[in-house]
Amino acid sequence: MRIRGAVLEEIGRPRPYAVSAPIVVTDLDLDPPGPGEVLVRIEAAGLCHSDLSVVDGSRVRPVPMLLGHEAAGRVEALGRGVDDLVEGQRVVMTFLPRCGECAGCATDGRMPCTVGGAANNAGTLLGGERRLHRGGSIVHHHLGVSGFATHAVVNRHSVVPVDDDVPPEIAAVLGCAVLTGGGAVLNAGRPREGESVLVVGLGGVGMAAILTAVASDIGEVIGVDAVAEKLSTAVELGATRVLTPRELAEQGVVADVVVEAAGNARAFEAAVSATAPGGTTVTVGLPAPDARASISPLSLVAGARTIVGSYLGSAVPARDIPVYADLWRRGRLPVERLISSRIALDDINAGMDALADGTALRQVIMFE
Repeated sequence: MRIRGAVLEEIGRPRPYAVSAPIVVTDLDLDPPGPGEVLVRIEAAGLCHSDLSVVDGSRVRPVPMLLGHEAAGRVEALGRGVDDLVEGQRVVMTFLPRCGECAGCATDGRMPCTVGGAANNAGTLLGGERRLHRGGSIVHHHLGVSGFATHAVVNRHSVVPVDDDVPPEIAAVLGCAVLTGGGAVLNAGRPREGESVLVVGLGGVGMAAILTAVASDIGEVIGVDAVAEKLSTAVELGATRVLTPRELAEQGVVADVVVEAAGNARAFEAAVSATAPGGTTVTVGLPAPDARASISPLSLVAGARTIVGSYLGSAVPARDIPVYADLWRRGRLPVERLISSRIALDDINAGMDALADGTALRQVIMFE
């Protein structure tokens, strides 16, 4: 079938992206779903730093690539063997499919799926297939989703069904920002009653961590960012205290669970320094591969501190997304507050500029 999507043509073009236009909105051909696959009509897709990291070269992927990994839509067709979904059903896309059979999948979310990770790096679906073409040439998939398009064919393991009462833009954000930020708190940090949570970096993922910590009714929730508007938003979302990075260092504030969501080596160092004795640092940001941080091993030993890496919030999407959807439904997780703007697909290059400038939480492309 003929679809329209946003294809990254070249990695590393200079900013502003609105001028250099590394992403081209174009017509493509999409194969029908094969065995174990699903055709989804995309309703909404969020712009995330994992998309930007491919555009700016922090994460090298094969190009041309149809970007987008945080999305939601309606099932339009089912491949052979998919018998647990129905046409018309709303689904959330998840960017790390789990095969359910490898050693990584046996860790209850602690480790990524080995097969899914390899497929993501290669630009294929979980089974190694590529279903996108343009002018007879292959276009690669982004993280098994390629959600910046009118339609997508994905592996069944890349979608989680949600009820119709969850709007598409909410459903989309559940699939990455909330899974990652919320999971960093609940799955990796695991704060106990009365313990404090501090979040360094208040983008979409960091704000989702704030929301989840507040919804958990634990102890103090502290937000750290250099952008004043984001600190104000964190307070509106329920943070009991906010600080700039300088204030964090000068005041010596510490917390039991510290989430680093900035994807920056200096932010990671600040997060470790702000972790109380006996506490846990959870790092979910994705810095450049050559980024390096300096910490004191003695502070880890003497203070009995723990550092945990958490990919996709150590989530099992099929288990966790329904939990977050129910929290949203009960008014305890106002995910809509993470959406800073709704944009058109044709505005995607300018949207990447806003993401790089740190002026947006979650921009969501609406297809209807």
